[in-house]
Amino acid sequence: MLQKVTDKKSELREWVEAFIIAGALAVFLRTFFFQLYKIPTNSMVPTLLPGDKIFVSKLVYGPKIPFTRLRIQGFRKPQRGEVVVFVPPHDRKKAYIKRLIGVGGDIILIKDGNIYLNGKIFSDPRIARNYYYNQGEYGKENHQIIVPEGKYFFLGDNSISSLDSRFWGFVDEVDIIGKAIFLWWPPKRIKMIE
Repeated sequence: MLQKVTDKKSELREWVEAFIIAGALAVFLRTFFFQLYKIPTNSMVPTLLPGDKIFVSKLVYGPKIPFTRLRIQGFRKPQRGEVVVFVPPHDRKKAYIKRLIGVGGDIILIKDGNIYLNGKIFSDPRIARNYYYNQGEYGKENHQIIVPEGKYFFLGDNSISSLDSRFWGFVDEVDIIGKAIFLWWPPKRIKMIE
């Protein structure tokens, strides 16, 4: 009889240890490798729709070390045209997803629905297919925006319905979370994110 009680305690302990290890592994992977997000708004239509679920890689740009402003070296820096998840300067409690338009040193102008980058119309098809409206403090008509070094300028693909850099300015490099890689839900919309 004594043996059975010991066996039950041992089995319970194994289950508890397995759950603790699985939980620690999940936190580690989520912190340093990837994260899943659900799209809440229509600011990135037609690329992403409300309710879409996406996979975001933290490894591409390098994961941030929790509770610090330090970042582990990634494979590369964010590039213009990529869809990126970040923490905006005006709302530190939420993650936003937008398309990267400008990096440090770029001069950006929104004119007649087009983006001009360093004096030339931005011809990247991921950006050129969208119409961009002159709105907000940083999106005024005939107003050139100079992106400071170490900062990024983001716009939503659905410009008329996007709260983006036109309104709140620039994102610090340390506030980049990761690159949106893959749309995995709903099944009929599964695709790589461009």
